[in-house]
Amino acid sequence: MKPAGLKPNEPYSKDPAEALEQLMGDFGTVVIRTAYFYTGDPHLAEDISQEVFLRAYRKWSSFRGDSSVKTWLTSIAVNVCRDKMGAKMFSERPTDPSRMERGRTISVEEEALERLRKSAVLQHLLRLPMPYQETIYLYYYMDLNTREIAEATSTPEGTVRNRLHRAREALAREMKKEESTDDGRS
Repeated sequence: MKPAGLKPNEPYSKDPAEALEQLMGDFGTVVIRTAYFYTGDPHLAEDISQEVFLRAYRKWSSFRGDSSVKTWLTSIAVNVCRDKMGAKMFSERPTDPSRMERGRTISVEEEALERLRKSAVLQHLLRLPMPYQETIYLYYYMDLNTREIAEATSTPEGTVRNRLHRAREALAREMKKEESTDDGRS
């Protein structure tokens, strides 16, 4: 008998402790990147990551498998981030990642986050409203489809598609605006 909700291509143990180890190995980076994207704070992202896996551990036996494990964990991460950030999340931009502490050993996760920060597209993305940022991030960076984003964010799929369309347009306008500014300086 397979554990509740597991799909054949997701060979996780039905024992929550064993499954937790597997989940952390498979999705630890995904969860911490998501938390960092929402918070802009590497320490808070680590705390959120721990809470996400704690919740996953507690709820493992009730995971029904209506979605993939990645989508389920992303949903937990989004909800924990929203809980931690509250209304502030939708009124403020994420913290500038360049303000991260320097002069200490950089972990693999922090190195990955640093590469993400350096992305020119991400800099434009951070100028968009938070719902657009969230949708673009989950779609392009986390490789979730619109149905999975809808599940992870508890948003109707039509709204996700609309946000994705509008976010792409807004992102294109932002990038074009900078191009025209750069052309004017030349």
